[in-house]
Amino acid sequence: MFFASDNAGPAHPAIMDALVKANEGYAPPYGTDPIMDEVRAQIREIFEAPEAAVYLVATGTAANSLALATLCQPFETVFCSPVAHIHEDECNAPEFFTGGAKLTLVGDAVKMTPDALRASIEAEESRGVHGPQRGPVSITQVTERGTVYSVEELTALCDVAKGFGLPVHLDGARFANALVALGCSPAEMTWKAGVDAVSFGGTKNGCVGVEAVILFDPQKAWEFELRRKRGAHLFSKHRYLSAQMNAYLKDDLWCESARRANGNCARLAQGLRAAGVAFTYAPQANIVFCAMPRAIHKRLHEAGVVYNVWSGSLAGDDPQEMLEARFVCDWSIDSAEIDRFVGLVKG
Repeated sequence: MFFASDNAGPAHPAIMDALVKANEGYAPPYGTDPIMDEVRAQIREIFEAPEAAVYLVATGTAANSLALATLCQPFETVFCSPVAHIHEDECNAPEFFTGGAKLTLVGDAVKMTPDALRASIEAEESRGVHGPQRGPVSITQVTERGTVYSVEELTALCDVAKGFGLPVHLDGARFANALVALGCSPAEMTWKAGVDAVSFGGTKNGCVGVEAVILFDPQKAWEFELRRKRGAHLFSKHRYLSAQMNAYLKDDLWCESARRANGNCARLAQGLRAAGVAFTYAPQANIVFCAMPRAIHKRLHEAGVVYNVWSGSLAGDDPQEMLEARFVCDWSIDSAEIDRFVGLVKG
């Protein structure tokens, strides 16, 4: 029973088959392979963006950092949530790849609000040459706490950014999970709402290691290519990235995998709710945050369940002390394992 992270799940068999097939013979390097031509056409069709520039990298940190570097000058600041992945989990990579741009944390909630974003933007460019200049807004979708911005919420944030002439980046490491949760189109969740660049995730949703960067303004394409090469993220044997993304997009595998992950999470949440467990945040995609007594956590760990205790320690003495935990579902979890886990919670 493994609920620690969707990063740890297996790759989908269709992805592995595509890699084996791509391994036959020779192919042009550095993204000039014919499979990449298919990927580019697929993504442009899916996003209803025929002029979009499409690139692949191997990690989400690279996708986010290179995209932001393309949108941001080193003397600017990036506006993001206090729990944004670029702030919590990327070891200052955005600051490094932008050449020193800082992050400005907006508000104190999991989701940014238009009022909080406006206040944060207005607070910058207040000291002339001495302070950071206003830069892009970065939105994490799904959020790091498992919640999802509605299309209306995304549009409202983009409207604020556009009012100041600022570009918007969407960190979509769990893009597919958010999309199927909302039931909207990729275009509606991105450029139609006002997003300029997207990190389109594959790794957490059944791929071995591939993320797409989509720039809706093709004038940014050449700068991104230079930054990707200079940042050592241009793969020589690029066909192995292309093959993964091609299989991921084919026959809507990316959406089907996300539906399975979200469905697994819904089953898990239903079981926890029936067991009387309280959620810290409403589960909206494939992540559950909840609080349970230490005694239950110990029982789960003794049974071999793998997950993250988010706050508190198993080592305490009080068996009734509430400890917060995070459970993440991927596409591959068997429903019987979820039911077995819920049985352990109930005792």
